[in-house]
Amino acid sequence: MSDRSPQDSDAVWTRPDFPDSSTWTVVLSEAERAEIVDAGRADGLDPSRLFPTLRSRCEEWAHTLSAGCGFVLLRGFPVDELGTEQTERAYLALGAMLGTPVGQDREGSVLTHIRDERITRTDPTVRLYRTRERQDFHTDGSDLVSLLCLSQAQAGGESLIASSAAIYNEVLRRRPDLLEVLYSPMPWDRNGEEPPGQPPYFELAPLNDIDGAPRLFYISWYIRDSQRHPEAPRLTAGQLEALELVETIANEPRFHVEMVFEPGDIQILHNGRILHARNAYRDHPDLDQRRHLLRLWLTARNFHGVAEPLRSGIPSRSANDGPAATR
Repeated sequence: MSDRSPQDSDAVWTRPDFPDSSTWTVVLSEAERAEIVDAGRADGLDPSRLFPTLRSRCEEWAHTLSAGCGFVLLRGFPVDELGTEQTERAYLALGAMLGTPVGQDREGSVLTHIRDERITRTDPTVRLYRTRERQDFHTDGSDLVSLLCLSQAQAGGESLIASSAAIYNEVLRRRPDLLEVLYSPMPWDRNGEEPPGQPPYFELAPLNDIDGAPRLFYISWYIRDSQRHPEAPRLTAGQLEALELVETIANEPRFHVEMVFEPGDIQILHNGRILHARNAYRDHPDLDQRRHLLRLWLTARNFHGVAEPLRSGIPSRSANDGPAATR
């Protein structure tokens, strides 16, 4: 019998705690939008002089992310007033007030364009964010993940988020034996991005305690894909059952909220507290009209969202370990 206790904090929530989208949406004021426009146009300006009004708001968002429900949705980023490079510059500057941008691939890219490239995931080396397929609930490789919507899909592509702590409590209630399984190391596929001379998988427990609280780092298809490597440890029946239970709970309607992104929306998630998913979608034939998100991964300044070395993003090609980007 497990001697673990249910979690009790603002990070534990279910769908009824957020009756409608107004409960999680922060609408930027005209003054705040103007500061973002100024940041996008101010190439070379001292960063400390940017966002005089937004800085205090960022402190509020950081508190919500670290000590509250673990997510915010900002509405009104002025994508309609900025060019491509200006948008990227302003988005990076805004994110830098919450943390340090980190690499999302072996090349060290700190901004990733999330678009359907008209490919299918025929093997684990094809990353799901390049397709329009559904992605089940998972986390990304940093303390915080931020998504800026530049354009919407024709249909679908909704974002679903769930409280990791609420899922932890439900696993503890239903199957405490499987909660212990999640604390044991499992093999993860490196998706063909392993450094030279390193094995094509690494081992990591999905659940780890950080600062006295459980943190769930979870990408189930990376774990299942590891079985293509004969040298990787074989997943047990209990491990497979534990993965399935996490997904089953997260997909139950009362355990998640759904967000429909509009152009100019920014979703920011605490990876140690939130699991997120994406519905499949239908999109335009023209690349320029397709669903398009900009993703940032951030190492938070004042808290640890996930265990080391995961909070530092994807290691460069010379590093030794770490999961690949997921979305």
